Amino acid sequence: MTVRKVLRMGDARLLRSSEEVTAFDSNELHELLVDMRDTMQALDGVGLAAPQIGVNLRVVIFGVESNPRYPDAEFVPETVLINPIITPLAQTKEDGWEGCLSVPGMRGLVPRFTNLRYQGRDEFGALIDRTATGFHARVVQHECDHLDGFLYPMRIVDMRNFGFSSELFPDDNLQDD
Repeated sequence: MTVRKVLRMGDARLLRSSEEVTAFDSNELHELLVDMRDTMQALDGVGLAAPQIGVNLRVVIFGVESNPRYPDAEFVPETVLINPIITPLAQTKEDGWEGCLSVPGMRGLVPRFTNLRYQGRDEFGALIDRTATGFHARVVQHECDHLDGFLYPMRIVDMRNFGFSSELFPDDNLQDD
């Protein structure tokens, strides 16, 4: 098990646009994905982007059955998504509280599209083409933002809705992100 260090907000590497993956089903890619899964699971994440561990590639993973950081989260299928393309299926957005392993201990109210289509490849190069709504759509957008150098605080409309989890939700006993 290899748990990698997660870069934190302020590290310039998180602000870069990531490079497309051109070689699928390689040892290097499989090793990256093992490290990403180990890191995400060790930190109770619901998703992780390669740039968060210092790898400048368009690779994200996500999925949740149950998670102490998001106790009310709906099921999201475990997914490896490479070179993603996101297409909103409606212009409707919904505000929701987000946290991030790269912004530990904080939460913010972020508007996201409620209904979208995402396309890309899995680690073997097979096409992925899905639609998502609700929390699933939020997670996809959050993780894919990392590939273009965006962290969720950059999406917050009203900075009064951004702060430390322990202050915003003192009764929820949320772990530090």
